[in-house]
Amino acid sequence: MTKSESPKPADDDAAARRRRLAEVFGDVLPETTSDERGGGAPADDREAWYRENRPPHHGG
Repeated sequence: MTKSESPKPADDDAAARRRRLAEVFGDVLPETTSDERGGGAPADDREAWYRENRPPHHGG
């Protein structure tokens, strides 16, 4: 190591490691869960739930 070079801080190493893992494995898990993100349909909309989850052989 020369005088002009300084050791990398641990944060830089961790960021580089996260980038490398993301390159290899992709984004496996989201940063937040769906509970934390909120939103979505209201829980009492049963008709919408039925339409979204109706089996394909139940046409119409």
